[in-house]
Amino acid sequence: MPNSVTIDCFAESVERYRKGYAVVVIDVVRATTTAITAVALGRRCLPVVSLDAAHSVASRLADPLLIGEVDGIMPEGFDINNSPAALVKRTDLHRPAVLLSSSGTKLLEAAASCEAVFLACLRNFTSLANHLAGSFADVAVIGAGTRGEFREEDQICCAWVADRLFGLGYRAGNEETAAIAERWRGCRPDAWTRGNSAAYLRRSQQLDELEFILGHIDDLQAVFALRDGEVVWEPLARADPASERELLYD
Repeated sequence: MPNSVTIDCFAESVERYRKGYAVVVIDVVRATTTAITAVALGRRCLPVVSLDAAHSVASRLADPLLIGEVDGIMPEGFDINNSPAALVKRTDLHRPAVLLSSSGTKLLEAAASCEAVFLACLRNFTSLANHLAGSFADVAVIGAGTRGEFREEDQICCAWVADRLFGLGYRAGNEETAAIAERWRGCRPDAWTRGNSAAYLRRSQQLDELEFILGHIDDLQAVFALRDGEVVWEPLARADPASERELLYD
């Protein structure tokens, strides 16, 4: 059988992919964008699933940076919101980030016991697809979902990972995967900004988040994995060692 890629959504779907799959977690607005940006900058990043877990993990770290939101609101005592735009402005890279979000970190927690777990956002979908094609026969690309909705930005990122895998010889794992990939094939990177996530960012005056995400499209030649509760930089499959950590920023 040809290699397969399947698009899915929500933490509850992870159970279908525990064995035999590389699982890709996607939460463009904003958990995986924030986590990938943190590690790309040289900062450690540890995603957590609750406030209690955030404080527990932080208590074991030296000078941690608490990042995140609960239902869109930054918890009391946190340093910054779940914000890649705010993160890139900081110079305290020695501080490990403890990241909490309403959807994305819950999906990461659910996927943690899968055989291989990777993170994607609109910054690294091509590099990740190339890496997966060199190493895994079956891939599940899972959007975090928000308020019971498979949001457009996550659909686009899932579709673009899948579409690149199609070009590398993979087949769609089901009809829904093929339909989502077809829907978003060749779309503009800002096609998702008509949806509810972008509307929320506008309504809450977080336009810098929109600008950051749209200004960083496929600009990282890098792969990021979840290992032992931490997001880490993964060596690129078949990469030139001299260029493994090369970043292409705007």
